[in-house]
Amino acid sequence: MPTIDTGSSHQTIITTFEVTPGTCDDVLDALRSAYAEVISKSAGFVAGAIHVNDARTRISTYSQWTRREDYQAMLRSDEMRVRNRAIHDLARNFEPVMVEVVEVY
Repeated sequence: MPTIDTGSSHQTIITTFEVTPGTCDDVLDALRSAYAEVISKSAGFVAGAIHVNDARTRISTYSQWTRREDYQAMLRSDEMRVRNRAIHDLARNFEPVMVEVVEVY
């Protein structure tokens, strides 16, 4: 389970996917599979979550990593390159953003 804490040294990545209601389930399935089979088993993975909006036009993922380099190594793996190309073909676009927790309420 993700821990959201300003004192954490984890690297946090929020990725937003723009999808259509017709491709939403396909992207969700691809993300679930990627998390279960690759991402969650990668070195440095701490936790993650997948979110979808009511209109089924946006999917967001939240993941935490021990280090930025761990996240980057996972993305550069042959397996994730193939999976990300498939997801890219289904989504209108997606953008991962590395963020820092600055406040928690």
